[in-house]
Amino acid sequence: MNPVIIFLVAAVVFAFIIVSMSIRIIRPFERGLVERLGKYQRLLEPGLNMIVPFFDTVIKVDMREVVLDVPPQLVITKDNVGVEVDAIVYAQVTDPVRSRYEISNYIMASTKLAQTNLRNVIGELDLDSCLSSRDQINSQLRDVLDRATDKWGVKVNRVELQRIDPPIDITEAMSRQMKAERDKRATILDAEAVKQAKITKAEGYKQAQILQAEGDAEAVRKTADAEKYRQLTVALGEAQAIGSVFTAIHEGKPDEKLITLKYLEMLPRLAENEANKIFLPYEASGIISSLAAMVEGIKPGGGKKKESPAVVDQPQTE
Repeated sequence: MNPVIIFLVAAVVFAFIIVSMSIRIIRPFERGLVERLGKYQRLLEPGLNMIVPFFDTVIKVDMREVVLDVPPQLVITKDNVGVEVDAIVYAQVTDPVRSRYEISNYIMASTKLAQTNLRNVIGELDLDSCLSSRDQINSQLRDVLDRATDKWGVKVNRVELQRIDPPIDITEAMSRQMKAERDKRATILDAEAVKQAKITKAEGYKQAQILQAEGDAEAVRKTADAEKYRQLTVALGEAQAIGSVFTAIHEGKPDEKLITLKYLEMLPRLAENEANKIFLPYEASGIISSLAAMVEGIKPGGGKKKESPAVVDQPQTE
């Protein structure tokens, strides 16, 4: 085989190897650290980058946010209650150079730092505050971890407590307390409901009595107005009738004989009702006899004199 051809093939292969060793591709979520002969040289941005083969070494750093799981641990609260607590830390590399050269493993360091600071924060609070102030604990932990990891080129974005588990006896006591509190509120609500029902019932009865009284008063007023109107109408009718009779009598100019006749004609009508009784004095019998004789005399055609009617229930004189 021709040595020239062998040399050309070897040169092409060597060139291909050199070119492949000189090219580095950095993905969008990565940054490349170039070390030349053990010394930091420069930072590679995402895309196609060229390096010096055999002299440069590229270390890729992931810039994505990572989730750090803080293992459960027993923490003593301010009121000497042991609770088991674990958390999650969301961290992200902001400076790839410092995250590589300032600390060997920022993930382990951040996890251990979160554990120790979690004990400090929980230890300053009592049990009730720990259970009701999760947001406050999360904020304090985030601030402490962010300040501590800033020199490593790492930023702590968020800290979340997963569990705060008190001892079993404390949990049972809290359950009994919660049940007692709910029973108390239920009893209070029942009493308030009964009270409100009685008040509403009393108000309804009061309103009903008021409305009934107003209705009775209105009915009495209406009845009185109707009776007043009736009496006024009757009185007005009687007044008009009396006026008409009086006018007719004066216009007819009757004599004493006609008046006597009308009086005698009216007497039987007064005694038509069985319940009516007419008492005439003893002296009135003679007057009635004289009036009867006068009437017989003035009637046309004359006639025999009738016997005077017997007087009913004539009183005895002593």
